[in-house]
Amino acid sequence: MARSFTIDPAAQHSGQPSSRTVLVTGAAGRIGSYFAQHSHEKYKLRLMVQPGEEKAGDIAAFGEVVSADLSDLDRLKELCRGIDTVLHLAGDPDPSATWESLLPNNIIGTYNILVAARSAGCRRVIYASSIHAVSGYPADVQVKTDEPVNPGDLYGVSKCFGEALGRYMAEQEGLTVIALRIGSFQPLEAGREENAIRMLDSFVSQRDLNQLIEKSIDDERLRFAIFQGVSDNRFKRLDISDARELVGYQPQDDLTELQPQLQDLNLNEKVITHNLSDSGQKSGIRNEARC
Repeated sequence: MARSFTIDPAAQHSGQPSSRTVLVTGAAGRIGSYFAQHSHEKYKLRLMVQPGEEKAGDIAAFGEVVSADLSDLDRLKELCRGIDTVLHLAGDPDPSATWESLLPNNIIGTYNILVAARSAGCRRVIYASSIHAVSGYPADVQVKTDEPVNPGDLYGVSKCFGEALGRYMAEQEGLTVIALRIGSFQPLEAGREENAIRMLDSFVSQRDLNQLIEKSIDDERLRFAIFQGVSDNRFKRLDISDARELVGYQPQDDLTELQPQLQDLNLNEKVITHNLSDSGQKSGIRNEARC
């Protein structure tokens, strides 16, 4: 089976990456504004918002706020000049979005930002994909990154397009791309609410996703990769092994530990692990190795 990532053989390790200049599209949104607030000291940020966007003032303290429409390729090329990494979060985020919105925002807009980044000589694009790119799989399947896309709606189809275009740009056009399949992005407080059980297998905390974004920016080896953006939930719809192994992703949060109804079940004690972590498991070399 084909791998979901490619190592760039020409990449050079330079130790700790120097401060990078990052263009964030959709910077006034939930993910973009959190990234701007928590990562502005590590990176020099150019924060792109829609013309006239009311929330632009909320992020002004964290970087250079600029405005552009995803349909304006020339303006996007201008904003990409001097940029190391583009964090592309802009687009229609509604899973119920129709083709009339998805075409200009998630298809043409994604094409334009990737072309602009390539034209301006950017090193990397981090593309905000979604769990919806594979939500067509049955709920009892944990999806690996190297399995075929299986969108559950047209929104997911638009994210599959972005992943495919990103791989083309990486393999054929020299722009490195990492696609992040983002799960249910929420603050920790939301994980404690009564209805949070619906996110049991897809929850990703703000700080965990931000960590994955930073590690994806800082990586210097990958030409292309797909990483799954969920926290360290006991039950994960998306496998995060690639992110752990390739960029050292170490999520801190687990919805089963945040959610009071799940805490009461004492899952860590009651659900067996089928290995020596089980207190009742007697096999192994314990007796023979005892001094």
